Amino acid sequence: MKKFILLFLTACITFVLTACGNSSDSDKKTLVMGTSADYPPFESKDGDKIVGFDVDLAKALAKKTGHDLEIKDMDFNGLITALKTNKVDIVLSGMTPTPDRKKQVDFSDVYYTAHNMIVTKKASGIKSLHDLKGKTIGVQLGSIQEEKAKEMSADYDLNVENRNRISDLTEEIKAGRFDAAIIEDIVAQKYIDKNSELIGFNLPKEPDEKAGSAIAFKKNSELTEKFNKALQEMEKNGELDKLKKKWFSGDKK
Repeated sequence: MKKFILLFLTACITFVLTACGNSSDSDKKTLVMGTSADYPPFESKDGDKIVGFDVDLAKALAKKTGHDLEIKDMDFNGLITALKTNKVDIVLSGMTPTPDRKKQVDFSDVYYTAHNMIVTKKASGIKSLHDLKGKTIGVQLGSIQEEKAKEMSADYDLNVENRNRISDLTEEIKAGRFDAAIIEDIVAQKYIDKNSELIGFNLPKEPDEKAGSAIAFKKNSELTEKFNKALQEMEKNGELDKLKKKWFSGDKK
């Protein structure tokens, strides 16, 4: 009898552990979204709340796929690691699905395509790429702008410095420690609008450049297909365009 009870309990424990092991993100009621809330109009702080295009998009997609949403603010360069170590379930943070990132996580379809801008002081005299030669350029750590600056450094003899937050870059420019920074255009314009001493100009878009924002998921997550389906629905019924008009209208120049 004791042997039978022991075998029975072992079987029960094995069943419970197996059931837990087979649970997926798709089964979770509440999904944790990782973001870096220094990237208006995609995500930024409004008092104690995190608001922005990515936040509204994530809430809409979560609702369509039957989930609640919890948002965690963290440094951009830590988002992929947070996803891989199960600290977050999804990432929406204006993130581009680069080849290196695709090796680590999966991505949704691109929901927004962007360009890069050079931000500098009005009094800096920097008005073109030629004026950047020998200058110190700031970029966000772990961003595609960091990769872009490194590509440009050979041609323009750039000294590339990185920081965790976009706000850090603009403060370094204003303090004179950076000559300029490379920032996504629609985000850069938000900072320029709030800082009268800053100005910007767009980098030429290369023919093979396909920068854009997508949602990041853990490798082989069931959420990827579910969110892609919901995203396609939002594109077809006009909901995505409404969100873009709400957050981006009048920002691009």
